[in-house]
Amino acid sequence: MAERAPPAVGDVWRYPFLWSREAARGETEGRKVRPVAMTLLTRNAAGETEVLMVPITSQAPGGSPFAMEVPDIEKRRAGLDQHLRLWVVTDEANIDLPERSFYFEPDGRLGAFGLQFTKAVQALMIQALKARKLKGTSRR
Repeated sequence: MAERAPPAVGDVWRYPFLWSREAARGETEGRKVRPVAMTLLTRNAAGETEVLMVPITSQAPGGSPFAMEVPDIEKRRAGLDQHLRLWVVTDEANIDLPERSFYFEPDGRLGAFGLQFTKAVQALMIQALKARKLKGTSRR
């Protein structure tokens, strides 16, 4: 694997996100590469970086209380398509280890959300967690 800068909270990367409904059907690979936002970084017992990332989609959330639209300024900061309406879905997450992941491309970082928007995404994800609605899929 090529050297790369480690993901940071708020970063937006291209990543083959695996939705929980796909994982439940036995799928192991994301169907397409999409932008994802890094919402939480921790270290596991082996000292490796463990990231929790949520998907960014152009599909309207259909009234879900756990999705938030990405404002235009945040699309610019994150390197996202300015012409699309985009939402961050905070009740779905993939968990991965970037240091040994086959899914993180060295040039996969698109940009980063600002601190205020990142904190709003994290707060909504915490609400999903407290409501027991957060579906996490391990890619480790």
